[in-house]
Amino acid sequence: MGVAVVTGANRGIGLELVRQLRARGARVVAVCRRSTPELDALGLRIESGRDLTQATAWSELAERLANDEIDLLVQNAGMLVADSLGDVDPAGVRAQFELNALAPLFLTRALAPRLRAGSKVALVTSRMGSMGDNGSGGYYGYRMSKAALNAAGVSLARDLAPRGIAVVILHPGAVRTDMTGGQGMIEAEESVCGLLQRIDELRLETTGRFLHQNGEVLPW
Repeated sequence: MGVAVVTGANRGIGLELVRQLRARGARVVAVCRRSTPELDALGLRIESGRDLTQATAWSELAERLANDEIDLLVQNAGMLVADSLGDVDPAGVRAQFELNALAPLFLTRALAPRLRAGSKVALVTSRMGSMGDNGSGGYYGYRMSKAALNAAGVSLARDLAPRGIAVVILHPGAVRTDMTGGQGMIEAEESVCGLLQRIDELRLETTGRFLHQNGEVLPW
């Protein structure tokens, strides 16, 4: 079995992803800006100190993984800044774009030589990036950056399909994590069970879909 690479692996959904993938027997590479005691305790390969908003991190990770075949690449790292029309800040919007949209695109490109026919790429996005599902407004930077990630995911699906690589764009649900301030409807364990089920089901014939972790097809 090849390697499963997970970004944003030090807490929340990312930490639970590496736990469940490791339990399945995957050789996991956990990528994060800084590790945590919970991640360290898992005893797996950790690539910490990786600021994915920096181009150097993409090339360094590609070099570090140059001898690995990647079966699964999960682009999970992200950030959320709550804002409204009255207080939306350009710097906050840019920061969310850099981590939520640009980093997954350029890291996927950097690691593409390590992907092979049958490999899968999963982008952890949010239904808050859906224009057809926006009934409440606000969260300008987060919504815009996740919509951009969704668009990138569809293009990646088209561009990687000739190489036999499938892409899925996934909403994890309303998960209680540090990023959401503990607010949500489900725990990370339940969310990740669904995410991994969607990844298991992913085929070239279904590449480029936008799915809820529960299997629902989401509107763009």
